[in-house]
Amino acid sequence: MNVKQMDAVNAYAQASKQMQQGLGGASDGAQDGLKGESAFSSLVTESLGEVKQAAHGLEATSAKALVDQADIVDVATAVSNAETVVETVVTVRDKVIGAYNDILKMPI
Repeated sequence: MNVKQMDAVNAYAQASKQMQQGLGGASDGAQDGLKGESAFSSLVTESLGEVKQAAHGLEATSAKALVDQADIVDVATAVSNAETVVETVVTVRDKVIGAYNDILKMPI
């Protein structure tokens, strides 16, 4: 990895850290704590929030299935939903990092 790619990775890690600190309370409180953020940071924060929400839904459905309160269809649907959300976030992340690298390669 070159230095420019590390800058993109560090920006992504910083946005992720801000999201984790901001989601400690209610969603309105998280938005109030992050007022000065960029559009990219907002996108990353919202996407990671969706991943976290999908994971919690999957865990809850799996726990219900273990005590016979949910069907296997519900579990399969929750797994599929979580997988789709994660794949979408990873794809968007890869495209953004690719675009960032393309911009860095442009002549001045």
